[in-house]
Amino acid sequence: MRSLFYAFGFLTLAGCAAGTTGATAAAPQLRPEYESFIGEMVERHGFSQAELKGILGRAQFQPKIIDAISRPATSKPWYEFRPLLVTPQRVADGVVFWNSHASTLERARREFGVPEEIITAVIGVETNYGVQTGRHLVLDALTTLAFDYPKRAPFFREELEHYLLLGREQRADILGIKGSYAGAIGIPQFMPSSYRRYAVDFDSDGKVDLAGSAVDAIGSVANYLKGYGWEAEQTIAVPALVNGGNYAEAIYAGERPRYTVEKLRQLGVAPGADIARDRHATLIELENKVGNEHWLGFNNFYVITRYNRSVNYAMSVLQLAEEIRAARNSN
Repeated sequence: MRSLFYAFGFLTLAGCAAGTTGATAAAPQLRPEYESFIGEMVERHGFSQAELKGILGRAQFQPKIIDAISRPATSKPWYEFRPLLVTPQRVADGVVFWNSHASTLERARREFGVPEEIITAVIGVETNYGVQTGRHLVLDALTTLAFDYPKRAPFFREELEHYLLLGREQRADILGIKGSYAGAIGIPQFMPSSYRRYAVDFDSDGKVDLAGSAVDAIGSVANYLKGYGWEAEQTIAVPALVNGGNYAEAIYAGERPRYTVEKLRQLGVAPGADIARDRHATLIELENKVGNEHWLGFNNFYVITRYNRSVNYAMSVLQLAEEIRAARNSN
């Protein structure tokens, strides 16, 4: 079986339990929520209760993770968020990344239909091209959020489930892997469920290594976006002008685009480009210091929001991508 966590080293789940013999021998009573979760994993996936108690008994609650996820950077207004990510240095580093992996990015575009600049920008926004992949223990992050963040506990319980399955499948050192405060891993910051579904061995070396292989990261980002419905060579977003007050009902609310351009015109939205009347779009509203900025986002913009639900995030990816391409073409 291919190794998803090759770069991190290996430790079987049984080894994890064996490494905590002293702790498990005392049979400490875990929180009821932990015990319930362990019971579900034993029943659904055939895990050993002792193994899971040994692992989850080592997980540490991290209050800083709760603080971080409660105040994500994406919640900032657009005029504050954009300068954090769309910077001259990140553009320049994006050009270097593209030039260093030009053939791989071109192959990803051919196979998955996702442009080179979009793949590059996603990796640039996520980890500054692999420089900042996270400093939190993934096990701590996922258990903290699964059991002490009620707002999204079901989501993170599922991600913890995937993380444990991934560890068992790949004999991974799940006690030592580090990632983001949300439990995302590697150069492209995949959550465990995405790792299992979309990570690919793009360099054909027999293992998937999103921590150390930019080639695997590139192919996996492209595969992820394609998996969510990326349409090759289609417009992502265009500027728009709004008039009146009826346009508010069309503002993006997390759904796939459902209004035609013709219907949006009737609501007072005018595209800033020539777009077919029957194309479906959603209205994007970005907060500036003075007034708001409006765009029409099409299917591919929605697909980018599957990576991160924030319109600030998706628009940063798009604008960083455009600036990287422009800078590379000007050289």
